[in-house]
Amino acid sequence: MENEAIQALSLADNETIQAIALMLGTAWAAGINLYAAVLVLGLLGNAGYADLPPALQVLQDPLVIGVAGIMYFIEFFADKTPGVDSGWDAIHTFIRIPAGAVLAAGAAQAFEVNQALELAAALVGGGVAATSHFTKAGSRLMINTSPEPVTNWAASIMEDVAVVGGLWTALNYPLLFIALLVLFLILAIWLLPKIWRAIKRVVAKIRAWLRSNGNGTQASGSEPPGNIEETPKLESRPPG
Repeated sequence: MENEAIQALSLADNETIQAIALMLGTAWAAGINLYAAVLVLGLLGNAGYADLPPALQVLQDPLVIGVAGIMYFIEFFADKTPGVDSGWDAIHTFIRIPAGAVLAAGAAQAFEVNQALELAAALVGGGVAATSHFTKAGSRLMINTSPEPVTNWAASIMEDVAVVGGLWTALNYPLLFIALLVLFLILAIWLLPKIWRAIKRVVAKIRAWLRSNGNGTQASGSEPPGNIEETPKLESRPPG
């Protein structure tokens, strides 16, 4: 009886760790590439390689998988085009973070928690998604200052691989994923202020360039003083 109780507690602990890893993993992946995260979870769940919580089993629906696949196909090319990727990230600030919160709350239902804990999971998930999203968006904005596109493509491919590998690790090696996520968050906390300062410098340079260019255009459009014809003056003559 004692051994069975220990085994039951160990199994419960493993399930708890797996649920935490899935909750954090979905939020983290959604902040980087939402459509890839939904597509991977849907395919793994549909094929039977992942046991998703009831709230996330909707991702296994063929319709959801199809839409996620189409959107990932679009993002695959948009995310690898310098300049377009930053615009795409700006728009998805309002999509990835709420979606990460919803996915984290759905993953937390594996605990059979009440609404308060589910809301807490959504807040944590939203925070993790925001951290990964702003780290990615800020890094890509800095990369876009380079004129060559190779670094941009390499970064995008590495992000896609990280999303797939991260979710697979969260589902199969939850403790390893949690440890790696902690390292990522520490790195992001250290990196984000530096990225923000670098972005402010880039924006200041762009503004200075626009001002100088505008002043140069205005100056070139004005006529030089030497070319302005003077109005002839009428000479006064003494009366005859």
